[in-house]
Amino acid sequence: MPTKETLILVPGLLCDEALWAHQTRYLADIADISIAETQCDDTIVAMAERLLKTAPERFALAGLSMGGYIGFEVMRRAPERVSKLALLDTRADADTPKKIKIRKGLIRLADSGRFNGVSPRLLPMLVHKSRLDDGDLCTAVMDMAARVGKDAFVSQQKAIMCRIDSSESQRAIKVPTMVLCGREDELTPLEGHKAMAEAIPEARLCVIEECGHLASMERPHAVTALMRDWLLRR
Repeated sequence: MPTKETLILVPGLLCDEALWAHQTRYLADIADISIAETQCDDTIVAMAERLLKTAPERFALAGLSMGGYIGFEVMRRAPERVSKLALLDTRADADTPKKIKIRKGLIRLADSGRFNGVSPRLLPMLVHKSRLDDGDLCTAVMDMAARVGKDAFVSQQKAIMCRIDSSESQRAIKVPTMVLCGREDELTPLEGHKAMAEAIPEARLCVIEECGHLASMERPHAVTALMRDWLLRR
């Protein structure tokens, strides 16, 4: 019987293991899966170092949004330890001054006691418009953000806005890489994923139709099927 791949899944901003619930369950037959800790540090470097300290010597790595930023940092620090890479609904470039200003404003709101996780008002930025009447999905997203909470939200925003630009370092990635994006992702648009797939030598671009930013929750069956193919590909 073939040896299972070791797979580390990395959540995004205001996300926890629920982001990967379908993949964790339905890829367990081919992978030993763990979820990276992303709620204890306030830099992407520290998050990557924490992941590497607890990871086995060799593993496959998949990250969504902020999880992708951590993935890029892991590839800079220990590329020889990663067998395969999946970058979902993320981006290689750093924040613009405008985005940093927005993040600082959100931090101020949270610190002033006005943190409410993901409210119904913010859901259209995270999920496709066709899923806004899916009560189970929307509740799962909002509950996940509430579990992560204000303190981790502030730390994660600080980490994201100070992250290193990976536009050049991504060209050094030499492992089989899946770049996956919801076609209607407003936060990390498709064009950026096309650029990543072109820059990374062994990358394959996968686009999920009628899907926004949280692809692994919005279209779990499609994402799990593509990740299965990615894990089994030799």
